[in-house]
Amino acid sequence: MPTPLRRRPWRARARIVGACIVGACGALAAVSTALPAQPVDTTWIRAHYRKVEARIPMRDGVKLFTSVYIPRDTGGKRFPILLSRTPYSAQPYGDVMRASLGPSGNPRFARDGYIFVTQDVRGRYLSEGNFTSMTPHIANKRPGQVDESTDTYDTIAWLLANATPNNGRVGIYGTSWPGFYATASCIDAHPALVACSPQAPMTDVWMGDDNFHNGAFLLAHNFGFFYRFGRPDGSAPGVERGSRLDIGPDAYAYYLRLGAVGTAARRLMTRDSSPVWYEFAPHVTYDQYNQDRDISRHVKDMKPAMLIVGGHFDTEDLQGPWRTWRAVERLSPGNNARLIVGPWSHGGWSRGDANTLGVQRFGSASLGTYFRDSVEYPFFAHHLAGGPDPRLAEATVFETGTNVWKQYDVFPPANAARRTLYFHPNGRLAFTPPPAASGAAAYDSYVSDPMKPVPTMDRIEGQGMPRDYIVADQRYASRRPDVLTYVTDVLTEDVTIVGPVRPALHVATSGTDADFMVKLIDVEPDSARNLPNDEPGFLRAGAQLLIRGEPFRARFRRSWQTPVPFVPNMVDSLAFDMPDVNHTFRRGHRIMVQVQSTWFPFIERNPQTFVPNIFEAKPSDYRTATMRVYRAAAHPSRVEVRTLK
Repeated sequence: MPTPLRRRPWRARARIVGACIVGACGALAAVSTALPAQPVDTTWIRAHYRKVEARIPMRDGVKLFTSVYIPRDTGGKRFPILLSRTPYSAQPYGDVMRASLGPSGNPRFARDGYIFVTQDVRGRYLSEGNFTSMTPHIANKRPGQVDESTDTYDTIAWLLANATPNNGRVGIYGTSWPGFYATASCIDAHPALVACSPQAPMTDVWMGDDNFHNGAFLLAHNFGFFYRFGRPDGSAPGVERGSRLDIGPDAYAYYLRLGAVGTAARRLMTRDSSPVWYEFAPHVTYDQYNQDRDISRHVKDMKPAMLIVGGHFDTEDLQGPWRTWRAVERLSPGNNARLIVGPWSHGGWSRGDANTLGVQRFGSASLGTYFRDSVEYPFFAHHLAGGPDPRLAEATVFETGTNVWKQYDVFPPANAARRTLYFHPNGRLAFTPPPAASGAAAYDSYVSDPMKPVPTMDRIEGQGMPRDYIVADQRYASRRPDVLTYVTDVLTEDVTIVGPVRPALHVATSGTDADFMVKLIDVEPDSARNLPNDEPGFLRAGAQLLIRGEPFRARFRRSWQTPVPFVPNMVDSLAFDMPDVNHTFRRGHRIMVQVQSTWFPFIERNPQTFVPNIFEAKPSDYRTATMRVYRAAAHPSRVEVRTLK
């Protein structure tokens, strides 16, 4: 007989995490850190859990494939349910058992005893129905109407009746697209759904998550992903075995040869092989289709407790956690919403130490272990199994530069001062405006050639949007003539920038369309020494480490719905928000801002000739253009920030 599954006793010690900014949150709360759990594997899971596969009927008759793991020996106990809904498959199917269970694969959950549920969402893998990308929420449903909220509601109702013995409490979690499903499931939620953790949730995929950033298309991230993704409406359920796009070793060269996205897609994808591409590709503006898919608009009167998770350096869903948290705070003020953001890549918190990324080092402590054992685990254990309250702050946000956790009642903190970094002559950057005597024609210029775009990184690689581009050394870009670089004097005191970063540029172009990419960079002192675990060949002295960078498709400077061309060589203006940062530029460092018009193949090339749809640009539309960035007193290009002393 297998060993009975028993709860581990709650043994915890108090630990202070980082420091608290004065006036931000008062006394820093202690955080419970349970002792490490013994690992589990497939053999252990098979001995302690039985697996049930079911096709759960929804209210419209569609059946969703669901995999359920139930403790074998209950000892008279009832177990909470942990649910994940995914478009990426509830595998393994059949008699094969999973190698881990629960959020982040943390063995503590399996050893405590939960009922673990994974479901193929509608229209994916073994579930029936038609798949819809980022299913719009229906606020006032008529009988028979379904969305992700109703599918989850019906799933939970079935589980309560059939996955026994349960204690009547359900939690849901998911990262990336499953993070979207977690958010959507908690709107008009089943009463038994009491805890929800959207992690790196896809939230508004046009405005700042996976597909577009400020109207600019994320080429390398999306083109290969949606190649062979999905199955046609009306097709039978089944395991999908899509093939990968053959890019070769050099993504930059591949995508340059590819040409305009629309023409390339018709050459390589069909509506049957890539149905999701053909669903969203016609919607290149922030039209009703895209607005309807912003799930954050619907997080009203949310009842489940929320733990929203994100990474400062997430290359896919950087904006989603912030947008979701702020929407819940605004639309569901009574909700117990908590946010944690660390120096992580996409989902990086769920594995390993998670304290390095590319050339960036974030201290020696295991930030991944802290999240999994001191935040995620006690959050679910408290709400689902009666564990102690971890007393999480409203926002727990890692401060890079100093490499400490900070806890806040609001973010950015209320005592942050608004300041502005202005562009000056000779590539200087300062917190003082340009002199009033500067002429109206004061500007810096560069020639942007869409046939020789600035590369995403200074290396040949085969993906085009690697995980570490978002923290990469920007010295390669500073050396290019098509990148403007502005840098402060050496800092005589620490400067901490918190919250959104807002570029406001006065520009002109000799063409009729343009993109502008803005990067905020931390410049290491020339005396900086390499760290023991630095990458071979990397020189830390003088390194220009990216803190935040975002594109803006300037045809949308007037309206997200109606693009307009530039008048050649006429001064115009634009402004946009880059996602939040929490970074201290240390004394002895310098703050740098770069401006460029290409960042390839991360961002699809703008032909720099105004066309109705850039996806359909012709080869003759791609032309060089001279870009001007004005720094006169009358047209002061700048970056607006919030700082803490």
